[in-house]
Amino acid sequence: SAVSNVVAGVVLTYMRPFSVGDRVRIAETTGDVIERNLLVVRIRTIKNVEITLSNAMVLGAHMVNYSAAARAGGLVLHTTVTIGYDVPWTRVTELLVTAARGVEGLKDAPAPFVLTTSLDDAYVSYELNAYTDRVQEMAALESRLHAAILDRFHEAGVEIMSPQQATLRRAKGPAIPPDGALGGVQRPKG
Repeated sequence: SAVSNVVAGVVLTYMRPFSVGDRVRIAETTGDVIERNLLVVRIRTIKNVEITLSNAMVLGAHMVNYSAAARAGGLVLHTTVTIGYDVPWTRVTELLVTAARGVEGLKDAPAPFVLTTSLDDAYVSYELNAYTDRVQEMAALESRLHAAILDRFHEAGVEIMSPQQATLRRAKGPAIPPDGALGGVQRPKG
């Protein structure tokens, strides 16, 4: 076991898939590389948990280096929303791009973009993609992006759908929080 970890450590040294300080995902572990040596790689997760992975395990696992993507032009953060067919796709695209442009830490160029990923029975799935070079803030950026999406859609009176709402809910109108429930943001009248 120790010999295989040393051999894997040498291979990783020459492959250079990541450096200390890089944000990576190795198998199911995502975090910042804080140490690498001939036997192990240590990663600190966003929950401040230190995880030690053997080099043999690292070498045999799927690796993603988010920091390398950020250095090569920007990491693309993405999220999916489902919106009913009653809302024009152009309006959804406008709201999603506006939400992304309002999040500090997401890049203006390349511009955020939207993909229509599926046409389902009760709704359309849209994927918002936005670039960032702040990989250490990925979780916080995704959270702020989701909040901005909720705010823009609530302000516009557009309901974000999901299969559960479409099949279980019996409301007569869109399920949107009342005025004042958005942290002080008021929805436009009419």
